[in-house]
Amino acid sequence: MFLGESSRNIQRGMKLGTWNVRSLYRARSLKVAAREIGRYKLDVVGVQEVRLDKGGTVREGEYDFFYRKGNDNHHLGTGFL
Repeated sequence: MFLGESSRNIQRGMKLGTWNVRSLYRARSLKVAAREIGRYKLDVVGVQEVRLDKGGTVREGEYDFFYRKGNDNHHLGTGFL
């Protein structure tokens, strides 16, 4: 809420989740993950064991996927959808 705004603003709860995916490096798997997250109507999902190189941002459906590489064996990467 910004200073000066009334407290009559509509508040909406945010739905959070976590997912240990382990397989986002496979073809189309990010699309499947975004579809499942949308099906549960989640707003933000923390994703563990992302096995993608480097790091970055990818748009998939209604979600932006922010991720970072873990170690050299493609383990321990994390991200958010």
